[in-house]
Amino acid sequence: MAPKARIPRKTRNPDLVRGVGKYSRSKMYHKRGLWAIKAKNGGVFPRHDAKPAAEAPSVKPPKFYPAEDVKKPLVNKHKPKPTKLRASITPGTVLIILAGRFKGKRVVFLKQLSSGLLLVTGPFKINGVPLRRVNQSYVIGTSTKVDISGVNVEKFDDKYFGKAVEKKKKKGEGEFFEAEKEDKKVFPQERKDDQKSVDASLIKSIEAVPDLKTYLAARFSLRSGMKPHELVF
Repeated sequence: MAPKARIPRKTRNPDLVRGVGKYSRSKMYHKRGLWAIKAKNGGVFPRHDAKPAAEAPSVKPPKFYPAEDVKKPLVNKHKPKPTKLRASITPGTVLIILAGRFKGKRVVFLKQLSSGLLLVTGPFKINGVPLRRVNQSYVIGTSTKVDISGVNVEKFDDKYFGKAVEKKKKKGEGEFFEAEKEDKKVFPQERKDDQKSVDASLIKSIEAVPDLKTYLAARFSLRSGMKPHELVF
């Protein structure tokens, strides 16, 4: 790329010889229009106030800096969106659990929690599945429905299922070799009472429908000759 041609600077008062201009000071006064500026401002040249000086920082910056760059954490502006519930899953729908401890069990869907997880129960008295949270990715929604209008699930949320964090105690030399000296964890009585209250109202609705109790107690499984893609749940 060719360099740009330098444009010579033009001046209103060209030099006749070095240091001597063509026009005098009074001539340039009129030529530059300074008289008009002075007349416009009452015979005085306008003055502009000086810009205020920048305030000195209260804390001086350090003279030394770390040899390695310290990474600053980025601001996370992501706002989590509420999990969309599948159209086939509505309150009272019977679901089939596909993974975990209760794989193959049929449960009743009660409500969706704020975290997006599903609140389900067996009921516990019928198939041994207690009140628990399940991800909707690991369930199959069936066409069977249970009336849960008499079940109160307002008190159940994600905090209800949270575990209390306990600090680990340091063992001394004497306790280190002692076997099973720690107390066993006891299931809280409040959780047992909540399970009973939910099961009591839910079992009434289940017993009103013939064969529904047997259906919930049976475990789902695939047998030889069954084609999963042709099953209607």
